[in-house]
Amino acid sequence: MRVIAGSAKGRHLKGPPARRRGDRSAGARPSSDMVRGALFSALEAMGADYSRVLDVYAGTGALGIEALSRGAGWCDFVERDRAMSEVIRENLALTGFADQGKVFPIAVARAFERLEGAYTLILADPPYADTGAAELLERLAASRLVADDAVIALEHSTREEPRGDLGPFYLAKELRHGDSAVSIYLPAERGTTGG
Repeated sequence: MRVIAGSAKGRHLKGPPARRRGDRSAGARPSSDMVRGALFSALEAMGADYSRVLDVYAGTGALGIEALSRGAGWCDFVERDRAMSEVIRENLALTGFADQGKVFPIAVARAFERLEGAYTLILADPPYADTGAAELLERLAASRLVADDAVIALEHSTREEPRGDLGPFYLAKELRHGDSAVSIYLPAERGTTGG
């Protein structure tokens, strides 16, 4: 796993730590290089604003670090698993972005009162089996933490139909690669541009 483009292009990232059978995060599945590449190409085509990024269900931090490499000013990472949170910190140091990000080792639902916003780009890669993630993202989308012109990108299984909207955001584009899909949501005020 590596950073695909930008100032840290080619830097290798640490993956999930080896887990014992039965660990709740034993199924950690970082976004593939191909999925990340397609996602960021689509975001750039849409003119996404990378000034303040939020990476929820961050895992190794690969999505948020990719945004930092491509010019994001700041990224907050939310990852409840403490071992994975440490991997994010190590990856930030490896790529030279330790001063441009903060790791919150708490559940997404608990992060709402700790985060400051307003985020211009939200990246989410919840475990495919997490049935409550879409509802939490809908709450997030309707909160004060999200800028009016933000873009939300949600990675999910291709077996799961994407939601038509997340609060005030509508599904503008869906990308599919193998068993992974990424749904990109824009605020309703932006109409149908970029899709």
